[in-house]
Amino acid sequence: MRYLVTARLKPDRRRSLLEAIEDRSLGRGSVAGGEYLRNMDQARSTADGRARWVEVCFCPTPLLEERPYWEEYFDLERVQDAHDRNRCRDLNGQEPWACTDCDCTERLEKKLKARGRSFLRQLRKQNEEDPV
Repeated sequence: MRYLVTARLKPDRRRSLLEAIEDRSLGRGSVAGGEYLRNMDQARSTADGRARWVEVCFCPTPLLEERPYWEEYFDLERVQDAHDRNRCRDLNGQEPWACTDCDCTERLEKKLKARGRSFLRQLRKQNEEDPV
């Protein structure tokens, strides 16, 4: 299933998140692996400073596996279905693991890209302006 995640970066975690992204350790140890890096690459920054991204998750509870990794850096404000659950081929049993080859994430990220700026670019810019 795909979820639209809205989160606020914890003020004291900006630098450590950027380091984890750049040294590719973000999500290390998770079954989701490189998905965390892809999420941050695609995340958008909203006008009020939040980050939004599309998350693929196969857990029975949304972000069950991912939540501890994200909560190290973010306050997760909202995790919502990104599209109709009845149309998710994985969730409705039509095609197990369908999300791995589905184009839903790409389409949803394209919509997100039209809103806000690159979260990662903003993170890097903030780090340059205030490296501490």
